[in-house]
Amino acid sequence: MQPIFVLVHSPSVGPSTWHPVAEHLTAAGHQVVVPSLLHVGAGAPPFWPRVVSAVRDHLRQISADRPVTLVAHSNAGLFLPTIRSALDHPVTGSIFVDAALPARIGPTPVATPEVLEFLRPMAVNGKLPRWTDWWDEADIAPMFSEPVMRQRVVEEQPSLPLSYYEQHIPVPDGWDDHPCSYLLFGPPYDDVAAEARERSWRVAHLPGGHLHQIVDPAGTARHLIELAAGPGAS
Repeated sequence: MQPIFVLVHSPSVGPSTWHPVAEHLTAAGHQVVVPSLLHVGAGAPPFWPRVVSAVRDHLRQISADRPVTLVAHSNAGLFLPTIRSALDHPVTGSIFVDAALPARIGPTPVATPEVLEFLRPMAVNGKLPRWTDWWDEADIAPMFSEPVMRQRVVEEQPSLPLSYYEQHIPVPDGWDDHPCSYLLFGPPYDDVAAEARERSWRVAHLPGGHLHQIVDPAGTARHLIELAAGPGAS
């Protein structure tokens, strides 16, 4: 039975960052689910249980015996262990796409002390600007190949509370009892991809910026299909 691709976006952006890839996967004959995590930053911390609930809710209409392949972009990678442990569906693989990795032994901080030092001066009444507003135009512009998609992604972004980045996410024992792999776009995730190799995960490289899945959705979909199929697949 072919697994369903579950494309999990970073809570710092929105599901539109996965929609072009979902269209290519669907065209290739795969079933795809793109949960929305746009409201996980509402209310008080911790926020990770809301991420897990959002994914579970999107899979509720799918029979529990259908296998799934979890795919996470950016800091959504930190949530994959808790998502995997909470699902009733069998998980046949987890793919981290230019993503942060959970600690080998949890809990995992969402942000390093250096990142928190960068973010705290931006917070107003505990709320941060949208992710694309953190950076200069010279840093953001190369991530987008066309203005309509840029507008869609930018307008969809939530303004997350600083406390979202201050949370620590559990890493349940045995979460990685299935094949895990990594798709690298480029810096600054080279070191993270190297750690994935140290964990004996398969690693593929599709050169591009951090949002390369919206620039080359066909190439991204192709790599996801190959990684999900496992080594030696034709």
